Amino acid sequence: EIHIKEPIEKEVNPRLLPGELLLCEASTVYKYMQEDGSNRGTYGKLVCTNFKISFLDDDSASDDNEPQFKNKIVGENDITLQCVDQIYGVYDEKKKLLTGQLRKYPEKLIIYCKDLRVFNFCLRYTKEEEVKRIVSGIVHHSQTPKLLKRLFLFSYASAAPNNTDGRNQTVMFETLEDWRDELERTKGNVKYKAVTTNEGYRVSEKLPLYFVVPICISDESILKYEGRGIPIWCWSCHNGAALLKMSTFPKEQDDSTSQMQKAFLDGIYKTISKPPYELLKLEDLSSSLPSLQDIQTAYTRFKQLFLIDNSTDFWATDVKWFSLLESTNWLEIIRRVLKKAIEVAECLEIQHTNVLLIEESATDLCCVISSLVQVMMDSYSRTKSGFQSLIQKEWVIGGHGFLDRCNHLHKSEKEEAPVFLLLLNCVWQLVQQYPPAFEFTETYLTVLSDSLYVPIFSTFFFNSQHQRDTNKSGESLKTQSGPFRFLTVWDWAVQFDSKAQAFLNNPLYAEKPKPDKSQRKTARFKHQRQLSLPLTQAKPSTKRGFFREETDHLIKNILGKRIGKFINCADEPPNSLREFYDSWHSKPVDYHGLLLPRIDGPEIKVWAQRYLRWIPEAQLHGGGTIATAAKILDLMEEVQSLQVKMDEEHSQAVSGDVHSVPMLRNSARLSSLFPFALLQRQSVKPALPTSTWKDLEDEDDLVKRDDEFVDLGDML
Repeated sequence: EIHIKEPIEKEVNPRLLPGELLLCEASTVYKYMQEDGSNRGTYGKLVCTNFKISFLDDDSASDDNEPQFKNKIVGENDITLQCVDQIYGVYDEKKKLLTGQLRKYPEKLIIYCKDLRVFNFCLRYTKEEEVKRIVSGIVHHSQTPKLLKRLFLFSYASAAPNNTDGRNQTVMFETLEDWRDELERTKGNVKYKAVTTNEGYRVSEKLPLYFVVPICISDESILKYEGRGIPIWCWSCHNGAALLKMSTFPKEQDDSTSQMQKAFLDGIYKTISKPPYELLKLEDLSSSLPSLQDIQTAYTRFKQLFLIDNSTDFWATDVKWFSLLESTNWLEIIRRVLKKAIEVAECLEIQHTNVLLIEESATDLCCVISSLVQVMMDSYSRTKSGFQSLIQKEWVIGGHGFLDRCNHLHKSEKEEAPVFLLLLNCVWQLVQQYPPAFEFTETYLTVLSDSLYVPIFSTFFFNSQHQRDTNKSGESLKTQSGPFRFLTVWDWAVQFDSKAQAFLNNPLYAEKPKPDKSQRKTARFKHQRQLSLPLTQAKPSTKRGFFREETDHLIKNILGKRIGKFINCADEPPNSLREFYDSWHSKPVDYHGLLLPRIDGPEIKVWAQRYLRWIPEAQLHGGGTIATAAKILDLMEEVQSLQVKMDEEHSQAVSGDVHSVPMLRNSARLSSLFPFALLQRQSVKPALPTSTWKDLEDEDDLVKRDDEFVDLGDML
């Protein structure tokens, strides 16, 4: 027995990152497989470090069966401490949530992760002392409140060598020059200016060092109320209309202060709203979109549908899947957010009206709507570097509270809300509706959502630029005192090798053609016309869709709920948004122009790759979008080889690096949730003890029937 144990102990030592320390471990832990209802699994060692919880078995030491899409930082059996959602212990077949000090230790441990993985560990065969150490260690380090400087981010930054990839094209918006370049790119520098008023954070710690405001706004106005009540520029449309955002004043104020603030706001509005040349529409997101608490509640219900312990649970919920999905309200929130973005796009594009997004802090729903509008209206934001620059501008530098909203420090669940995940879900709707318009894939969005919980990057672990800058200086662990060198998540080489990174790029992306210099003027005019609707009014569609039950609500939204007497939008017909929506969808899509999402009921879908990737029962072997992509890539490869034969010197000009996408050769063996679902993970539909399935079994024998062609006419 000792002879057998010794080599295993040597083989399964954890691979530690720079700055990572082993805190506790337990041997002879049994990890259950999730594939079926049996108790099959594997023995190994469970360890907890200051970075992750990791299960190490014999396979952990071998590199033979490594998947093509492998994360270099977080392995298949690794859970970062920030990724742990809830931990349950099983006592006499009863589940109990584990928090704080434990009096009794469980015989089984269930870990639910924020990326929706579920790990089941049996501790019956583990020594009692080791059980106490590992369970209390995991609960303490992943669930109890901690200080910011205790995050692994700081340990890693002080110990890791600074080998960042200098070829990163993402604009970080940390310098005045970055903002001026963005103004020039969007032709917004005529009416707007980048200001240095907040250098040294003398205006507000919540604002970035540099930002953009209308030219007519003075430094005194910015300083007066710590930046509140000041329209901050987000983006300029091709026709000169701009998207702005503004944080509101605190609601509980005495009368004299409120009067002064109201007069100040009126003055600000009058300086930037000059009818009929400069129109302004106020969009109060706090009253027109769900609250952060509603969003958190909906997502909490929604994710429960995918945290599946075993096959039996999956098939039991599968029968009532649609009603359960609808009751969460998550897809409805996505639809409402997309609809609001369409309203804002219509104001900018058709009415040539500036839109001012208003929210208490202007760092939550303002970020979602402004980012979505830019993705829909600016083709640059649909490239990989453009989208990353957009996230930097609107979210990271814009001051979204990632630390609080993701609850990385476990200090307050009241502040927690999946606002950034909401944006990624909305962008995914556009990506799956218009794949050729995006340079990145849904896999890119999925790994970006996973990176929220990897604390070696500073991108998603601070509430503001000020917080990041003030915590950047400190004593390094091994070197002399100096500033921490934080990594950025946009350096994908840290997590993935070049083969894996190929999955992040869309080979079917319709790259924007470069206009000929001799025809530049004509091309520019044509591009602007493509962004706009045709002069002839298209016949409105007979489909009413999502507008049918919301006519009154729609009129209120279009007219605006807090529009002052100086805003000239009251003449707008109530059905203009519907005409805009239907007319755009009746025309061919310009992948480099305006994109409007389809938001009728069935068009809003579940992001299957993210939410179903760990559930084998939900996989279609040899099916799904990956099978289609594989066939198209085969055709592209054939076209490429023909091009080479026709003209060898132009072979390099054919776009679509087909050979760089591995493992797409045999699409019949691939899962629909590839590249996350491994080829060998297959699930057999079990005979279920649930009463619902027994009823179905008696009626139609559906459970025992193999997959086969069924004539729908026979079933109706």
